[in-house]
Amino acid sequence: MITRRTLAKSVGVALAVGATTGVASADTEHTRRGRHLIRDGAVVTVDKALGVLPRADVLIDDGRIAAVGRDLDARGAKVVDATGMIVMPGFVNTHHHMWSALGRNFVADGFPYFAAKRATSTLYEAADVYRSVLLGLAELANAGVTTVHNWSNNTRSPAHADAELRAHRDGLLRARFSYGHVDQMPRDVPMDLTDVDRVRQQYFAGGTAFDGLVHLGVCVRGLSQSAEPAFFADMEGVVGRGLPVAIHAGQSPPRIVDAADYERRGWLGPQTLLCHYVTALDSDMEIMARTGTPLSWSPHSEFRLGAAGDPRDALLRFRRVGVPVSLSSDATSIAPSDMFEAMRLVWNTGIPWAGTPSAGLPEVGFRDVLEMATLNGARALGLGDVTGSITVGKRADVILVRANDINLAPGGLFETTLVQAATAANVDTVFSDGRIVKRGGRLVAYDVDRIVRDARASSLRIRTTAGGILTPPS
Repeated sequence: MITRRTLAKSVGVALAVGATTGVASADTEHTRRGRHLIRDGAVVTVDKALGVLPRADVLIDDGRIAAVGRDLDARGAKVVDATGMIVMPGFVNTHHHMWSALGRNFVADGFPYFAAKRATSTLYEAADVYRSVLLGLAELANAGVTTVHNWSNNTRSPAHADAELRAHRDGLLRARFSYGHVDQMPRDVPMDLTDVDRVRQQYFAGGTAFDGLVHLGVCVRGLSQSAEPAFFADMEGVVGRGLPVAIHAGQSPPRIVDAADYERRGWLGPQTLLCHYVTALDSDMEIMARTGTPLSWSPHSEFRLGAAGDPRDALLRFRRVGVPVSLSSDATSIAPSDMFEAMRLVWNTGIPWAGTPSAGLPEVGFRDVLEMATLNGARALGLGDVTGSITVGKRADVILVRANDINLAPGGLFETTLVQAATAANVDTVFSDGRIVKRGGRLVAYDVDRIVRDARASSLRIRTTAGGILTPPS
């Protein structure tokens, strides 16, 4: 197995990734921070103190939300006319394996997600993950996602880590980069955290990187992919470094996370993000709620890959005890990076079922899923004071949705419209940290043609090297 130490000399090569494959801003005038007044929109703030404002303005100044209200002073500001639009905070996706975004269509009937991942994960070179992460970031921006948790669970070398970070630099979205293991590494071998220390010092010595947009975490394998001694060593190494940690908690039997044991070890709390956890017992959920441990819920993945019971029931039980739930997309070969679709699936399935422990529990409402997709996600990533709602003082991660489009007309309750009917195609404008990355329904911060062309080249090389990957096994 190639280790990070043997590839340390390739770091310089990784730093050059993007010099020839990088994507310059397609419209630098739009992507400069400045002073903008979003005028006369219906503002869904996801701020309990402000609520929904049927007609209001949002003033953005140097990347910050400076004011929210009626008839704000627009002196010195570029006016963005939001008439007929819904203004809301950008979405927060708390669990996305961005290294494999270009492998979204590797799966086939009889050749599902894990088989495709096993056949290809070792073939990704540093240039491939740069292209994949940048493809994923542009796709997220197009769909109104302004913050993402990049769950990098195939960080094969220092060069790969650098390539992903370069993509974040070029991608202009807010993120947590969670440095992970090498996919398919032996179960009894602990993660080598040496390069985590290098990345922390090189990029995150000031706490964040790339003008404050990206912060560092670590994702560990969990007991689904590592033996107990190796997993314990991984956790102690991450916790000892004071970094936020993310864990796959399991969608299928056996139950691999014991919340009581994790609490005794000091592993739970706001700094730990558990994903999936369809197998959780009521006692596990109660411990998560008491310790403030957030959950990332990937609704498409829980249904497609879960074999531990009914995910609808599990979600309602998590909510019953007060576990903070956020939404995510997992991998693009399982679900699209579309929080509108994730919200709609959770809303449609979030009802109590007779004869199950969920019977009699409150159903999931429109406002509930909007909070899961925005403010709860920000809090899960430690960014609740930074983003997730349209609140004065927070950073300007704001999106505008056209309410007069044919699939949203003739309008109605704004929160209902966003959850019940809206899609990524209705996203007109996206501000990320005060920069306009999408305007008039068009991505203006990315050279989309080049991103797609580069991703296609990497995808073809990986498929060809894997050998007949799109042909299901006989």
